[in-house]
Amino acid sequence: MNPAEHFAAPPEWQWWILAYFFFGGLSGGSYAIGTLLRLAGDPRDRRASQIAYIASFIALIPCPIFLTLDLGQPTLFYHMLVDTSGGGLVFKPWSPMSLGSWALLAFGLFSFVSFLGALAETGRIRGASSLASAIRGLPATIWGVIGTALGLFICGYTGVVLAVSNQAVWSDAGWVLGGLFLASALSGSAALLLFLARSRRDVDLDTAYRLERADRYFVVLEAVLIVLFLVAVAVAGSLTKVLGIWVLLWIVVLAGIVVPFLASRVRGWPPVAAPLLALLGVLALRALVIFSAQT
Repeated sequence: MNPAEHFAAPPEWQWWILAYFFFGGLSGGSYAIGTLLRLAGDPRDRRASQIAYIASFIALIPCPIFLTLDLGQPTLFYHMLVDTSGGGLVFKPWSPMSLGSWALLAFGLFSFVSFLGALAETGRIRGASSLASAIRGLPATIWGVIGTALGLFICGYTGVVLAVSNQAVWSDAGWVLGGLFLASALSGSAALLLFLARSRRDVDLDTAYRLERADRYFVVLEAVLIVLFLVAVAVAGSLTKVLGIWVLLWIVVLAGIVVPFLASRVRGWPPVAAPLLALLGVLALRALVIFSAQT
């Protein structure tokens, strides 16, 4: 598409939206990994799953705050959910913004309940035995699967919102952007859980190894989608917008992709260094996608 056809003015998104995209992705990805550990893991993975659910809700808490701060008027977010003139609910399935608002609200409910359940299992809240019993078995499985679907939607829909805009780079990338944000969120979430596991040292070593392996799989998928993203914007003639002054951010992204494969082979490498670099790479990727299109 000719750059002249991108007639929409830049939305002037700044750091609040970047923070929302970053923490929202970590929240949804952590929840998904926590559910996978419960469904496909063994009892040794229970502690890591608890950490994943707790991390998911904590990462989600600031997301509505970031959104309302970016809007300038907090009531504008409320208008995405409720028709202030008629008093009814506002749901527009054809609008990515409307879908995203409702998905964020619904996922918040699932994440909060799983958060309470994880705390109950650890005995950190009152009524632990009754609450922990209530969320076990088939109901917990169904709850986790639905919550995971919502969480994965939160991970990827931010990229879709950008892709359906009329802005160069974003619209050029098309479907790749949603997939890229999803893969990046999963790799960042695996890195976050690996960082927490290695910091706390109360997670089974086999579980930590599986998290490390999962992180590598997600990173490979992310790398493939990054290549597809660059090819798409290059074909559209927008490649220079995502290079140039953004080269430092690309270096951080590259480090976040490569380091997880090299850290285990380097002696004396701090165990939390690779996950931290991976998280920085996820943040840098979102920053250059958001800001490069607005320059």
